[in-house]
Amino acid sequence: MDEIIGIISRSYKGYASRLWETITHPFGDYNFFTLLILVSLAVWGLEIIFPWRKKQPKIRKDFWIDAFYMFFNFYIFNLIIFVALSNTTAHLFGNMMELVGLPRNHLFDFSHWNIWVQFVAFFLIADFVQWSVHNLLHRIPVLWRFHRVHHSVKEMGFAAHLRYHFMENVFYKTALYIFLGYLFNFKLEYAFFLHAGTIIIGHLNHANVGWDYGPLKYILNNPKMHIWHHAKELPSSHPKGMNFGISLSIWDYLFKTNYVPSNGRDIELGFEKIEEFPEDFLSQQIEPFKQK
Repeated sequence: MDEIIGIISRSYKGYASRLWETITHPFGDYNFFTLLILVSLAVWGLEIIFPWRKKQPKIRKDFWIDAFYMFFNFYIFNLIIFVALSNTTAHLFGNMMELVGLPRNHLFDFSHWNIWVQFVAFFLIADFVQWSVHNLLHRIPVLWRFHRVHHSVKEMGFAAHLRYHFMENVFYKTALYIFLGYLFNFKLEYAFFLHAGTIIIGHLNHANVGWDYGPLKYILNNPKMHIWHHAKELPSSHPKGMNFGISLSIWDYLFKTNYVPSNGRDIELGFEKIEEFPEDFLSQQIEPFKQK
């Protein structure tokens, strides 16, 4: 028990120290706080200069709550519980692996591969794992209850990218840890740049810009594709949803979950009975836990 308490204590102290360093040294190396702000301002600028839905306000409905979601999911939730929880879980997971006769830290060690091979492999595996989790969030009813928070957006904008229930951190990061940390053990020096790329693509996918990147749309997820993921009315061919791609669209084309019948600029967003869904942050966090 003392060992667990020590892990929790070190997790809080370590993350609080890193967060303070990030905030007080905004232009230090690999600063995610600065990255999030700069990317958000840049994509918001693109929305203002090149608006796809020209009648949509520059500060759209739910802009501020979505901005809060960005910082809550990126930083506050980690500080409150997630880093301590994930470090403790990783420790207990290692103990469990040892009990069943498997290595404690990893099954296969890719950390000695060429850095560029690691870079590509890490990106592809991470994106496919997230595509798979995203798919399950739509197909498993109990998971959909949490994912509905993300789909409660009624007007699309860049900040909607990080509007999601805090439990999605648990779903996604657990899967990523198992595949990238334990199963393959990547040790990437430049993971920051991969993460930066996913933030940029994710912001653009939700932004009020009408781009699809031409022939690259079959590889990269894009705003004209992702808008259909948020469509309120689902086609009979995809009753559980479509276009589950995170950074890449290729998985949807490979597994036939793609659906882009038109540019989708003015389609209605959300889900059935969205008008009954709470609109404030705290109620949205509580809603999935209510007994149905």
